Formats: sequence, C-alpha cells, structure tokens
Amino acid sequence: MAEVVQDTEDEYENQFSRRDFVKGAAAFTASAVANARIAMAARKPEKPSRSGAGGGAATGPQIATRELGKTGAQVSILGVGGYHLGSTKDQQEANELVARSLDAGINFFDNAWDYHDGLSEERLGTALRGKRDRAFVMTKVCTHGRGKDVAMQMLEQSLRRLQTDHLDLWQIHEVIYYNDPDLIFAPGGAAEALLAAKQQGKVRFIGFTGHKDPAIHLRMLNQNFPFDTVQMPLNAFDASFRSFEQQVLPEANKRGIGVLGMKSLGGSGEMVTGGAITPAEGLRYAMSLPVATTISGMDTLGVLEQNLEIARNFQPMSAAEMQSLCDRVKTYAADGRFELFKTTKKYDGAVGREQHHYPSAQKLPV
Repeated sequence: MAEVVQDTEDEYENQFSRRDFVKGAAAFTASAVANARIAMAARKPEKPSRSGAGGGAATGPQIATRELGKTGAQVSILGVGGYHLGSTKDQQEANELVARSLDAGINFFDNAWDYHDGLSEERLGTALRGKRDRAFVMTKVCTHGRGKDVAMQMLEQSLRRLQTDHLDLWQIHEVIYYNDPDLIFAPGGAAEALLAAKQQGKVRFIGFTGHKDPAIHLRMLNQNFPFDTVQMPLNAFDASFRSFEQQVLPEANKRGIGVLGMKSLGGSGEMVTGGAITPAEGLRYAMSLPVATTISGMDTLGVLEQNLEIARNFQPMSAAEMQSLCDRVKTYAADGRFELFKTTKKYDGAVGREQHHYPSAQKLPV
C-alpha cells in the first residue's frame, strides 16, 4: 500500500496608498482555466537540478527545476514541507531526510517561524550545516496583524534557528482572515518589514501564503505590492471548489509572480486515505500546473522515497488528463470534505487564531 504524502521597493512606497486597493475578487472563465493548465507547454524546458552535484550518494535521475517567477532563481519541482520536518522522530531522521533530498536534486525547503514552536526551523538549520549553499531556504513570518517590529524580531529568531545569515525567501504566513490584508498593509505593518528585510540583504525574495479563500489572495495581489512569490493550495479537488487554480493562479502568472503549490493531497493525505486518488495522481496533477514548485510534507524516509520516485519520473499531464481527473473527483470535491483547510479550522494555526481573538481550533467542534 502506498504511503500517504503529508502533504523596486522605494517606488512602491512612494506610490502606494489605500485608495489603490481594488475591492472584489476577479472572475475567470473556463477558457482562462484551460489556458493556465496548458501554459506548461509554453514554459521553458525544465532543467535537471544541479543542487545535488558533488554531494555524493545521489541515485537515479536528478529532480528537475523551474524558474521562480521573475526572480532568476531555479527551484526544484518538488519542495520539502517544513511542518512535517518537525514531525520526524528525531534530528537524525531529519538530517537523513534533508541529505537524501539534496542528493536527489531537491533544493527547495519550506518552513515557518511557528512550526512546532520553532523546532522545524531548528531541525532544518542543523540538517543544512555545511550544505547551506545547496539549498533554497524559505521560512514564514507569523505576525498575524502585529507590526513591523514584531516581524523583524521573528526574522532574527528564524535566522538563528536556521543557522544562516539570510533567507532565500521570506513570506507572510497564513493570510486566511478577511481583515488580514488591511492589517498587513497598515502603516507600520508586516509589509514594511518585508521591504526592510530585503533592503538590508537579510532576505532575497518576499511573498505570502494562505489556504482559506481565493478572494483573500486576490485582495493581497490587488495591493500591487512587489511580491516575488505567492503560495496556495493547488490540487485536483481545488479545481471544483473555491478554486485557487481558477481564480488566483492565472493572476499570479500574469504578474510574473512565482507560484508555490501546496496541499496536493489535502494537507494530511485525506484525498488518498479517502480512496479518491493515488499519491502519484495528486502530485502529478499539482506539478502539471504552471507553478515553480509543489511543496509536500514528508515526515518519514518512506514518504520521501515515494515522492522522489514520482518527481524523478514526472511527465506533465495533458490538459485532457487533468480534466479527466477533475471530472472523476468532482463529486468528492463539491463540498470541500477533502479540503478541510478551506472548510474547517483544523489547519488554522493557534498563533493566528489567538491574535485574531478567536478560540483555538482544539476548542471548536470541527
């Protein structure tokens, strides 16, 4: 049985005002969705990853890389999820998982300031000792409405835990509440921290993440802030329910923003354990979209090896294959039962709920 995949700044500051905010979500037609799916054919060919060169122990073909938006960076088509790195049984297993990933050609490593109360960052930092130059390291700031000063303090903590003097990518974590854009772009808000950190050379690129509602992502993009990346859930079920693929992905692609996909199997593999799809189908669909990388949570070496096999042998699905899979799971997708990150509070972080004055997910019925 297959294992389950856990799944120019100054110019902006002078021009931006709250009057620039554009209300309402953009509407996209079915033809726009089809264009987004077949856009893979127009991309530059994927390149064999060189991140594992000289690292020894690599077996089989190297995982391919893609361009990260307009940044000029190349990232592996499969990324290592940071939360599940903190779920490995110990530091030794985390070290082995990171080493095998690098040797296979994976260079993208996800993380966040609050994952396992900092343990995930600490494990990645230790695992990357002597290997930092082979990795593209991303972590996320968890201000949740707090200001620039808190964000900059969190950045320093993340750098210490990750044992590095800079991040390749720093993103605002979990933009999932409808007032989050207002809080982030308020005077002295987290958006100012992103710009300051980039200007100081502590981060190379900046972005934001979220999993709840495409309308919130569109509000963030409509601020016309110089985001380099955006992270969102992308999977075969999303195409039929509150769809980031239909509403946000085309807009990000149009702006040249690097797209990071996540939750290809539902966040904790619900789509697989529920019998709706296989890990290979889920990952292939997600990686066939016009994204830079698909981040997958892998908390055991067995899950890692399963995903490596899929990524090494990856061939993009045709538009017809993608549509066929979407049609097959449409009934499962219709009510969001396999995308609990959209329909429940299960995947909402405790820090964010506390800062928004909501009870923790553990205190709620769902």
